[in-house]
Amino acid sequence: MSDGAPDRLARVGRFSIRYGEDVIAYTLRLQPQRQPSKVAIHVEPSGRVLVDAPVGATQADVAQAVTRRAAWIAKHVEQARARLEHVRQREYTSGESVHYLGRRYRLRVTVDPAAAPSCRLRGAYLEVAVQRRVSQEVQAEMARWLRQRAREVLRDRLDAVASGLRWVKAPPPMRLQWMRVQWGSCSPRGRITLHPALVQAPRECIDYVVLHELCHLASHDHSARFYRLLDRHMPGWRGVKARLDGMAEDLLRQ
Repeated sequence: MSDGAPDRLARVGRFSIRYGEDVIAYTLRLQPQRQPSKVAIHVEPSGRVLVDAPVGATQADVAQAVTRRAAWIAKHVEQARARLEHVRQREYTSGESVHYLGRRYRLRVTVDPAAAPSCRLRGAYLEVAVQRRVSQEVQAEMARWLRQRAREVLRDRLDAVASGLRWVKAPPPMRLQWMRVQWGSCSPRGRITLHPALVQAPRECIDYVVLHELCHLASHDHSARFYRLLDRHMPGWRGVKARLDGMAEDLLRQ
């Protein structure tokens, strides 16, 4: 049993189990609509382990489920850490590679003390003009441009995907938010939150994230019904998700 928690689940939060010489830490989330005895385990691209459990589960149930899949969890956490080790922090200098809607561009930085800062796509380049050769200013101008493009593109994709779903009566409200470990979320009131960096991904990846969150309007947890909806409206979503997971470290690096 992890962290000395009581047997009956009464809270969410961080827990852990021991696996050989290692410790597997995981974040527990309670989901009232999840079927009894059904515990789902996810390893995110960041290496964070999420465990979704029904309210009626006990801490022993959860610990047993995590222990049963400990080898699988450890393998995927190690793979995530290995990918992260190869991702260098962005320096915001000319020649660096940047993405927009799945295409790769080269960053071109120009300095002009008399010109207003700007950022635009031009041919194979993302051109950023700043008044001083300071990486923070290049980063800020790129972030401003990215957020502006995300606001337009993600709103358009949200409306387009929602229009084909019978349970969505009107396009839901959307907001943008920089998140550390997820591309999107859906609030209990139906507001969709999306990561601005998602606009760098291919359109099919954007549509997958949007559809994922819209399915939560019909099924608020990752239940069998939720996955049936995903399968029905994007049969190849698992491959698209794998593609996005493989790009995540590059798209999210700062």
